[in-house]
Amino acid sequence: MNENIVKRNQLLAQQVIKGIESRNMKGYYAATKEEALKIALEIIPESSSVTMGGAMSAHEIGLVDALKNGNYNFIDRDKAEDKRAAMLAAYDADYFLTSANAITEDGVMVNIDGNANRVSAIAQGPKHVVVIVGMNKICPDVDAAMKRARNVAAPINAQRFGLNTPCAKTGSCMNCKSPDTICCQFLITRFSRHADRIHVILVNDNLGF
Repeated sequence: MNENIVKRNQLLAQQVIKGIESRNMKGYYAATKEEALKIALEIIPESSSVTMGGAMSAHEIGLVDALKNGNYNFIDRDKAEDKRAAMLAAYDADYFLTSANAITEDGVMVNIDGNANRVSAIAQGPKHVVVIVGMNKICPDVDAAMKRARNVAAPINAQRFGLNTPCAKTGSCMNCKSPDTICCQFLITRFSRHADRIHVILVNDNLGF
């Protein structure tokens, strides 16, 4: 990565972390995927129960494989016989892994969900939430973050899941009410009532969608 982009990302990340911490959440900056993995594993103690909400970013830094192969109680909903039970287990887990569809320069997170299991767990339930966010998801403000979530993340995820939505065909949000829509619930996380619950790791890389 160009050294000037690296420097810009370092400076911007510190601004975002200042915003995150003003909102009673913990912020971290990782210069590489490997550093992000190290930070995440320092946050999550061994023997913890851990589950996730479909975070591609957690896969991309190697965190999911590390948890599956380590001394953790990883609840894998994709392999569970009872997927509903596995999803409900998230609400009592020690740690919930996720990403953000977008995050503002002053630390507000925006997420869109279809089944609400991810956004509901971010809002309430798991004892801790670890959010892995690539620098590609930082936006100037909430309006820009919402536009990114709807016009970048949602169409790509709709295509990834093979859904029959207008955005999967056009590449941008059509504000649809399709039966396949994944824009059912919107969560704006602007503050955490509980200190030490939400940990946000900003990674100097393009992660997720």
